[in-house]
Amino acid sequence: MIYNLPLFPLNTVLFPGMPITLHIFEARYKQMINECLDQGHPFGVVLIQKGEEALGPVAQPHTVGCTAEIAQVQRLQEGRLNVLALGRERFRIHELQYDQPYLVGLVESFPLQMADARLTATAGQRLRPWLERYLRTLSEAGDVAFDTSQLPEDPVMLAFLAATVLQVPAGRKQDLLASEEAAAMLNTMNKLYRQEIPLLRLLLEQGDQKSAGPGPFSLN
Repeated sequence: MIYNLPLFPLNTVLFPGMPITLHIFEARYKQMINECLDQGHPFGVVLIQKGEEALGPVAQPHTVGCTAEIAQVQRLQEGRLNVLALGRERFRIHELQYDQPYLVGLVESFPLQMADARLTATAGQRLRPWLERYLRTLSEAGDVAFDTSQLPEDPVMLAFLAATVLQVPAGRKQDLLASEEAAAMLNTMNKLYRQEIPLLRLLLEQGDQKSAGPGPFSLN
């Protein structure tokens, strides 16, 4: 089904099942969020391909994004809003519309395909220990505890979580979000984690050697 979806171009990638917090201060996005609240509709989070996140012309987004369902709203002075939203489903943009102050997309749901459930489950089992190791290393880097026993059992949700916490450029995360098939995405995640964990460990060790300075990570 193709439908209209208000879009929020950002310098971040949202995955299904994952939270995002936003501070809304521009008039166009205050209008968008309030309309979504009034109508009970989600909005779409899309990574900026070209342009700026705020205070300028509407940015050009990548064509694959994720719907965001508003879970909590804190209203502030001058109509500003703090918003907590949850990623729900991937979508692909067919056409962009510019008849509103904010960007609107003509979009279609873009579910991750599962060609072989067995291969997907196996790839998820291979990713899990790498993700656990990565989270333990992040805990050391940022003095933040992660409860790895709470990791999702579903391999697709595990992949979305792994893609969210992985500290790589947004463009690489966008490639993961745009994956066509679940097992292929999980296999790509396995390769990325094998590459990133030694780098993370090296940066952590260098940070320990420079303990008088700031640590190498910011766990936003």
